Amino acid sequence: MTARTRGVHHVGLNVLDIERARDFFVEALGFHEVGGRPSYPALFVSDGVTMLTLWQAPDVTNTAAFDRRGCVGLHHLALRIESAEALDALHATLAARDDVTIEFPPELLGAGDARHMMFAGPSGVRLELVWAPA
Repeated sequence: MTARTRGVHHVGLNVLDIERARDFFVEALGFHEVGGRPSYPALFVSDGVTMLTLWQAPDVTNTAAFDRRGCVGLHHLALRIESAEALDALHATLAARDDVTIEFPPELLGAGDARHMMFAGPSGVRLELVWAPA
């Protein structure tokens, strides 16, 4: 059977502070704000390939911390990086931020030459950065 879908249109993330989340994706990862819906409220950011919808959690006092082994749904979001050098540079940038928790620094991914790192950004959203040679 041929796949009926054609890739990811966008990924939606609930966040504790929509402006802080937007600033993180724009400042740390180089995304651009491409729109929003103030009445929701939601902001849209994109790296030119992937679009993220950032939704403001309606009640930030009544949220549950992410449990990667116990939650059903999004485990993490993996974003592709252009080079091993860019991955290392981005790791240094992220490690210097106070709104990022590094889970592990760049390391080999499996048996090949690909490298990756894992971290949590604002609101505890778990993100992976991956560089894989062509």
